[in-house]
Amino acid sequence: MTDTIDLREQVRTRYAAAASAVRGSAGQASCCPTPAETDDRFGGALYTQLDRDDLPVAAVAASLGCGNPTAVADLRPGERVLDLGSGGGIDVLLSAKRVGPSGYAYGVDMTEEMLDLARANAAQAGAINVEFVQGTIEDVPLPDASVDVVISNCVINLSVDKPKVLAEIFRLLTPGGRIGISDVVAEDHLSPAERAERGSYVGCIAGALSSTEYLDGLTAAGFADASVRFTQQVADGMHNAIIQATKSSAAEATSAVHTDEVTTASIETADTVSACCDTHTGSSCCAPQAKASCCGNTSATLPASCGCQ
Repeated sequence: MTDTIDLREQVRTRYAAAASAVRGSAGQASCCPTPAETDDRFGGALYTQLDRDDLPVAAVAASLGCGNPTAVADLRPGERVLDLGSGGGIDVLLSAKRVGPSGYAYGVDMTEEMLDLARANAAQAGAINVEFVQGTIEDVPLPDASVDVVISNCVINLSVDKPKVLAEIFRLLTPGGRIGISDVVAEDHLSPAERAERGSYVGCIAGALSSTEYLDGLTAAGFADASVRFTQQVADGMHNAIIQATKSSAAEATSAVHTDEVTTASIETADTVSACCDTHTGSSCCAPQAKASCCGNTSATLPASCGCQ
């Protein structure tokens, strides 16, 4: 438990410092270690110039990501989107543009400094269909089935409880909803110790899942059509990747229909037993093999073999 708290506090401290640096100087920030801050593996360089031109400078400078999840989430007008670990707000602001005035974009972040920066960026951009809320990605303060799409940019690898994050995403999505996530992912042959040798936890490397671990985690959470696609190597055996999956609407519907059928059948059986398994009608409607044990039986609990034709 102590290690978990320590890791989360390290992440919080790292990102609070990054937000403060951007607000103070409008300088660069990056998820990767300092020597690589200016390369093209992390940060604002992963967005098109057109996207960057439409955003406040501080939103781009504060980008700590390893991809552009809005480019793979196939966002549509009117949809509700949630960005896990929204940082300075770059992906929330881009999502808000894509879903239009009839849609809505939420961002959740645990760091007050990042939330302050994101809200300032949203105000500067004139975005009115956005909201930034404080919370962890393991426990998002939004209702069940409240969003159509969940995105995230190089944040899930930082979580200290990744199965809970994936379960939380499933809870938040509407039936038929989908995810479009950018994250650092390890090749399957790398052990956790070998991943840690390639970079720190707060540097988005040591805490990364392997491809199979990601796919298995999504399946365990209930997702369908899960995929992991490597896009760019960031260390030996470690890659920026795109992760996609859907929350099956068919499965939800099937479950609901099955529940309705069971409930209806239970009601009909109870009504039928009380209506025909009595001394007046038993001779005509009770199953012959059940007559001796239940026809005419008025006890509160009838034998399981009691059936009516």
